[in-house]
Amino acid sequence: MGDFSISMPNLPIAKSQNQKITKMTKPPIFILGAGIGGLSAAIHLAAKGYNVTVLEQNPAVGGKMAEITENGFRWDTGPSVITMRGVFEDLFSAAGRYLEDYLTLLPVEPLTRYFWPDGCRATSRHGTRLDLSRDLPQTAAQISDLEPRDLEGYLDFLAEAARLHRITSPVFTYGPPPSLESLKKVTLQDALRVDVLRTLQQSIERRVRHPHLRQLLGRFATYVGASPYLAPATLGVIAHVELTEGVWYPQGGIYQIARAFERLARELGVEIRLNAKIREICVHGEQVSAVILENGEILPAQTIISNIDVTTTYGLIQSERARLKLASLMKRDVSCSGMVLLLGVEGTFPELAHHNIFFSSDYRREFQQIFSERVLPDDPTLYLCVTSKTDPSHAPAGCENWFVMVNAPALDSASSVVDQAAVTEMLLDRLARFGLDARNKIRSQRLLTPLDFQKNTGAFRGALYGVSFNDRFAPFKRPHNRSEFKGLYFAGGATHPGGGVPLVALSGKLAAEMVISDSIPR
Repeated sequence: MGDFSISMPNLPIAKSQNQKITKMTKPPIFILGAGIGGLSAAIHLAAKGYNVTVLEQNPAVGGKMAEITENGFRWDTGPSVITMRGVFEDLFSAAGRYLEDYLTLLPVEPLTRYFWPDGCRATSRHGTRLDLSRDLPQTAAQISDLEPRDLEGYLDFLAEAARLHRITSPVFTYGPPPSLESLKKVTLQDALRVDVLRTLQQSIERRVRHPHLRQLLGRFATYVGASPYLAPATLGVIAHVELTEGVWYPQGGIYQIARAFERLARELGVEIRLNAKIREICVHGEQVSAVILENGEILPAQTIISNIDVTTTYGLIQSERARLKLASLMKRDVSCSGMVLLLGVEGTFPELAHHNIFFSSDYRREFQQIFSERVLPDDPTLYLCVTSKTDPSHAPAGCENWFVMVNAPALDSASSVVDQAAVTEMLLDRLARFGLDARNKIRSQRLLTPLDFQKNTGAFRGALYGVSFNDRFAPFKRPHNRSEFKGLYFAGGATHPGGGVPLVALSGKLAAEMVISDSIPR
């Protein structure tokens, strides 16, 4: 991801610590990768007294959650939207700690500012603008101004999203991978209310009329790297956790979450080894037996949690069974990747919020190009995050740090070479079309591509969310947290329950619970 400039603070024991963790004398549990899923698993296991060692190939923890500092600017280079605050509170509580002793989560307002390139009831000289707010009356007034009849449809969409969250979250989010046993807990009445046959876009179009609002609500499919025209309507639950529960920003940057997880893990006695790249996972029959590092070091292992992409992990195992599984996984569609342009820009831009979306003029064509034609869209929707709006220390005085991202196809043989100059120019031109011409104001600039995500995080084909959600039954097809090999488990965005920081943290918790359950004598 580039040169990291990370200064680790002293790690004092939190004032809320009220217990001493005694390590079990069993061999260590190895966690491969110090991403959020791996650190979450480490914390949950260490809090129960397990001996845990985390192996991370990079010089810093975090996985896809990373940061770059350059010329006085600072950027988060991975996740940028944080929801589901309760997941983080529960994780620290499981270790006898308080979230507030490690992180300060600030509410973001507006949640997101949306722009369209037209003059329809324009509130800015470059097109329509709409702010989604924590304050429902403020949002309602803007929707009514856009299309009065759509307010009731928007409220109905929120109600449907809340209903889907209530019904599905115990089975598909907070619990282990769905099974016949877990599905039995869903009443027949509720099961019939889960809209599995429609796409998210079809569900939206049943409720709202205006193309701008349809485009806005369809965007939530991209939170898991999917297309609203292909993904199931059940992804409406993503809209619920953002639009109803709110968006949060960790003071100091998103990377503060990784720092906080690392600090807590070390306090609990977890050993974290950086610059420790995995060469091979050894198996003896159906049981994992060791981890071999790139430097040749052999670490005997009975239990491994891989926080590396599931497909990439099977490629590290030299056995016929692993090869067959790998071949099967490689045939499956994957989520999209992304192009990220980091810009240090002179000047301040009051028209921008913390989170901004600039929509394409043809949303359906954009996703057609990404998932069918497998090319970078020629008119992509652009996401622009400016953390210096909330934390001015992230840019020099009178400047802003821009994180510019567009969705891009995952890597294949035809897309493995990126014309960085052409991509950069396209993104700058796209910004200029919305009145944000920064070409003569750039102090710092860096482009991150799917190749970077694959190299630095082990993401198969550079896909940001693993296996594709462009399937009505995608939640049932998600790779399980427990592998075919005894002693091997998975955590991270490529496994159950899915992508996004809170879900990845939950995947680590679920993997840890499976390890604990499997280690108890029957």
